Amino acid sequence: MKKQTYLIVIAFFSIYVFWGSTYLWNKIAVTELPPFMLASIRFSIAGLLIFIIARVMGISLKITKKEFLNCVFAGFLFLGYGNGVFVWALKYVDSSFGALLAAIQPLVILILMRLWNRKAIKAKSIIGIVLGMGGMYLLVSQKGLQLQEGSTLGIIMIFTCVLSWSIGSLFVAQASMPKNFFITTGYQMITAGIMLAFSSYIVGESWIPPVDWTLKTQLSLIALILFGSIAAFTSFNYLLKEVSTEKVATSAYVNPIVAILLGWYFLDEVITLQTSIAAIILLAGVYFINSTKKGKKYT
Repeated sequence: MKKQTYLIVIAFFSIYVFWGSTYLWNKIAVTELPPFMLASIRFSIAGLLIFIIARVMGISLKITKKEFLNCVFAGFLFLGYGNGVFVWALKYVDSSFGALLAAIQPLVILILMRLWNRKAIKAKSIIGIVLGMGGMYLLVSQKGLQLQEGSTLGIIMIFTCVLSWSIGSLFVAQASMPKNFFITTGYQMITAGIMLAFSSYIVGESWIPPVDWTLKTQLSLIALILFGSIAAFTSFNYLLKEVSTEKVATSAYVNPIVAILLGWYFLDEVITLQTSIAAIILLAGVYFINSTKKGKKYT
């Protein structure tokens, strides 16, 4: 395989597995920390680490004004709103359930592409979407999923987060961004971290010193910074420029599977036969979308 092919495979592994684990880590941390504070610290530290690593590697941090503004806008869509509000919603919705709701992203992506770019939806993509939505329905319809108080608002806000991520995905795929994907990620995270800090101040969150956090929360934040932010988000930005947007969005199908498995292992959640069947259908949907031949951008 070519070097680019290896990088694409590694990047997909990162957004599939590492991002799938963030639902668990966010759920653990948000039970102790205010959501906007949590997200602000996560992205601010991750962004600073990226810049430090870049300087050590001799990578220039200079970007044009247009690239910077595009990074700010993308940072808001992906992280400031898309992730910050999602973390807030996890206070009222189980992590695995939140991951299942996020699985509608490929459908939203295809609809937006149809409206935005007047792109025809290919037959295999339609099959993949149908299978994916069918699998998600099987997962959500289980009697064992108990919604918490305030979950209705949480579900609505998660849907708006999915829309924000979908718009951001289409925007970044076409916008002028720094050539280095590592630098793109750094600027998006730094600016989003600042936005989230202001949001935390506006809603009146009380910041808790790290020394007062439990070890479980400290480890969760470290995992979110290293794997969920630096590794996965850099891979995400890379893939948006290398493969079609709807293929990148298939992470929304795999992430719930990872989230459920981690919930079973760490939180003793039960994996039912219905969950297993739904997982197979979801992965089949991923196969059909990814089997669409690649041509130009948005194939």
